[in-house]
Amino acid sequence: MEPTIPGFDYRRVEVADGVALNVAVGGVGRPIVLLHGFPQTHLMWRHVAADLAADHTVVCPDLRGYGASDKPADADGQTYAKRTMAADIVALGRALGHDRFALAGHDRGALVAVRAGLDHPDVITHLASLDVLPTLDMWDVMHGTSAAVGFHLYLMAQAPGLPEQLINGSPDAYFGWFLDAWTQNPQAIPADVRAAYLRASREAVTSIVADYRASAGVDVEHDLADRAAGNRLRMPVTVVQQDWGQALGFDAAARWRAWAPDLRHTTAPYGHFMAEEAPADVVAALRALVSR
Repeated sequence: MEPTIPGFDYRRVEVADGVALNVAVGGVGRPIVLLHGFPQTHLMWRHVAADLAADHTVVCPDLRGYGASDKPADADGQTYAKRTMAADIVALGRALGHDRFALAGHDRGALVAVRAGLDHPDVITHLASLDVLPTLDMWDVMHGTSAAVGFHLYLMAQAPGLPEQLINGSPDAYFGWFLDAWTQNPQAIPADVRAAYLRASREAVTSIVADYRASAGVDVEHDLADRAAGNRLRMPVTVVQQDWGQALGFDAAARWRAWAPDLRHTTAPYGHFMAEEAPADVVAALRALVSR
């Protein structure tokens, strides 16, 4: 049995031609959509979602290319653009009856959330990002030997073929490395959830790589266009992240403020998977965000 979020209903929702997302929905109240990161699925929100469901309609999809959602082939380099994936989330909200909603993302999901906020400001009422920088800034701050921490970004940015072959050679070792190295509290990801993450990831190597490849290509183009046009996030934004700035030599809050004038930025003492390591703190940050 695959683990699920207790008390949530599961359904498949078509969001684009030939693309349906696996979605867990629970609770009643103002809607909030939660987007997972790498190498995870919607299950990373299991604690946060259960708490928020007391007074919110909580929607937890697997992103396209991940988990039990569809994994279309990347024929044109646009299939896993964050613009495309953000459009999925807007379509998902509308299919569930929510023309406007709060949106929170972790890691890859946060990049999708930011793109949704930039492209669909009349839909996204509040936006939260957990432990990532906007795509363009991520590449800007990676340099020299300190960039070794992001080796996977460079590996999966390569042309189709080699990255997929290397990862498929030992997928559990590859994806498991991140689950281990990025966690301060290993008990935060129990064995059954870890197994579900690994199983989902090894079944999605091609689409996961395509997602990362887009972030070294078309996603940068979209961010550059927004920066040149002065397009910024108009809604209240909350960012919670580790102290990357100290490690890589940049001011994370300043980087975010350039995109989000209405910003609350917090440096957290947790590992990368903070929704699992410190769910009560994440819930508190999200509740404070939607009350603004």
